[in-house]
Amino acid sequence: MEMEAKRASDSMIEHIYQVRPEHLNAAERLFGGQLMEWIDEIAGLVGMRHSNGNIITASVDNLRFIRGAFQNDLIVLAARVTYVGNSSMEVRVDTYVEDFQGVRKPINRAYLTLVAVDAQGIPRKVPPILLETEGEKAEWEAAQKRRELRIQRKKEGF
Repeated sequence: MEMEAKRASDSMIEHIYQVRPEHLNAAERLFGGQLMEWIDEIAGLVGMRHSNGNIITASVDNLRFIRGAFQNDLIVLAARVTYVGNSSMEVRVDTYVEDFQGVRKPINRAYLTLVAVDAQGIPRKVPPILLETEGEKAEWEAAQKRRELRIQRKKEGF
């Protein structure tokens, strides 16, 4: 039975957090581990929406901190599926600081590989993705290159 393709926009999520004192590190900036938790959480939700079930995070790529965030800053995370394999998905998460006028400045971009699993934790098939825009097609092609790099790094023991 062929699964029906799903649009990337169907599983896209955007979420806003406010940096609170408990989110700060000793330098009074947003703790990187806190941001990583938020990134993993939103990517997982996108993966669950696309795959219609449970997922596990297999890897996080390209987690690069561009600038810091501080107490009371608004942090916007925008996540979407960029690539789908047999049981795996790549999810891109862009993180921004948003000011009170709605202007966003990027602070992080991460790519996560998720695997859809059944109740026993066994990988299961995911729906294909319907690429509707030139941007989605370009992201798919870039994701294929990232996938090849992940496979090569794994072979080399990284």
